[in-house]
Amino acid sequence: MPRIAVLDRNKCQPRKCATECKSFCPGVRMGDETVTLDEEDKPIISEELCTGCGICVHKCPFGAIHIINLPEELEEQCVHRYGQNGFALYGLPIPREGKVTGLIGRNGIGKTTALRILAGVIRPNLGTSESATSEELKDFFKGSELQAYFSGFSDANVSYKPQSITYLPSKVEGDVGELLDKTDERGKIREISQDLELEEVMDRRVSDLSGGELQRLGIAAASVKDADLYYFDEPASHLDVYQRLNAARSIRSLAEEGKAVIVVEHDLAALDYMCDYVNVIYGTPNAYGVISEPRGVRKGINVYLDGYLREENVRFRSESIRFKTRAPTEFQKGKTPSFEFPNLTKRFEEFELRVEKGEIYPGELVGVVGPNATGKTTFVRMLSGELTPDEGEIDRKLEMVHKPQYPEIDFPGSVRGYLYDCLSGFDKSFKTEVLKPLGLEGLLDNQIQSLSGGELQRTVIAASLGKPADLYLLDEPSAYLDVEQRLRMARAIERTIERKNAAAFVVDHDVLSVDYLSDRLFVFGGVPGGEGRAKGPLDMREGMNMFLREVGVTFRRDPKTGRPRVNKPGSRLDQEQKESERYYYTG
Repeated sequence: MPRIAVLDRNKCQPRKCATECKSFCPGVRMGDETVTLDEEDKPIISEELCTGCGICVHKCPFGAIHIINLPEELEEQCVHRYGQNGFALYGLPIPREGKVTGLIGRNGIGKTTALRILAGVIRPNLGTSESATSEELKDFFKGSELQAYFSGFSDANVSYKPQSITYLPSKVEGDVGELLDKTDERGKIREISQDLELEEVMDRRVSDLSGGELQRLGIAAASVKDADLYYFDEPASHLDVYQRLNAARSIRSLAEEGKAVIVVEHDLAALDYMCDYVNVIYGTPNAYGVISEPRGVRKGINVYLDGYLREENVRFRSESIRFKTRAPTEFQKGKTPSFEFPNLTKRFEEFELRVEKGEIYPGELVGVVGPNATGKTTFVRMLSGELTPDEGEIDRKLEMVHKPQYPEIDFPGSVRGYLYDCLSGFDKSFKTEVLKPLGLEGLLDNQIQSLSGGELQRTVIAASLGKPADLYLLDEPSAYLDVEQRLRMARAIERTIERKNAAAFVVDHDVLSVDYLSDRLFVFGGVPGGEGRAKGPLDMREGMNMFLREVGVTFRRDPKTGRPRVNKPGSRLDQEQKESERYYYTG
């Protein structure tokens, strides 16, 4: 059985340990060089000499070592490895002309690496220390559809939208129109700009764009290039539901022109909406990832939620994920609101927000939905006291905790130190209801400054939920999280609110997360950037119908998993539900 030893170098802290990995290794005690130390005193583990006893894994105080026994069939399938004892990727998705293929899996499991290899950003090394030659790649993929791809690899015409779009302002000067004019090779700039609603920002400088505008610009810049293969890494990030579906339609249109498209995405509704096939990626985050065979989009997503690949006979999650199909909860019956607010108005130079009066009850989770730039974050900041309404007065006798939209931590220490500093320690319930579901137990000794976007998000959520409060205000907690992390985050919020008999407003754009955790909805509409209006809280059926009517899409539930699925525009179900005013089908 093939075995790999992986060291997470970010977690390894040799100055704070006694190199237990080497001291307790049976091979080392017998005189073998199973574990040696490099110039930084970090371990180098010989996979040939390692017996797989796992002692180093359990003795490492920082959980930095993984010893993994792999199935025999993967022994000769390593496509790329990041150095000795580094992350290993097995398999690649196959680009198909006229089709959109989605990649779905946890963070840190190789999705972006796979795209970067196919896009030519990374030259695969087939698990060795040197990049593979063209002949080695052709021989490695002999007999598969990828053989032809790598045979003409140097001639491949590829367009690639990377995961992060925050680099654009620092690398691109000028305005949006100039950038798109320079990259437009297909004469599609007007059409794609309309699809992605970029006309209003064409004269704005790239450095002045918001996160959502930068994302749409990145999608447009990749789409207007004349390529045969298009790769999009997390195109839905920073976009609202309406913009996500517009982006999905735009990406889908590339396949309808005969192009091959591969998309990495965590928003299951958007992925379902745009893809023909899905490759599930399983493994251990930051250790290894395996790309499974492609499946039809509905089956592929359901298999991922099940956590079991029947054809490969692989179970990668102990329990399946199912969505609630509950009836609307009537919190107002027999209860006194824990918090009420009057009609509110907030004016800025070019924007005005009007919010109808509302209330929230003990134990209730209210989802806040609506297009970008219609005032959701402004509303939350008014409730928290960061902004003062121009009309209406908020009684803030309750203890409130606010998690901002863009989490930032200015703390020179570890995650453990930060949480202790925020919370003055943590009790057993915090560990079981927050730390464990959010997957932070293995990150406690990591330095704050080394955290990824998703790790930082989970840390800030944990710090917020750990504080005592009557009302929690959580702005976009699903950002940067993968599918599993989003649902675990929703459970952590749900259990915390229930145990504390508190309440929460949760702003989010991920329909599945909102559907999973919300008891009622607060719905925003209006003219983005000009006028915002808000109404609620409404029961789930009424709230979702109001929201999706404005967006212009309908949802149904998958009969097996209960997850919301977007109906294809103009389909029979889409037409029937619009005619009967059932945009959000809860049956």
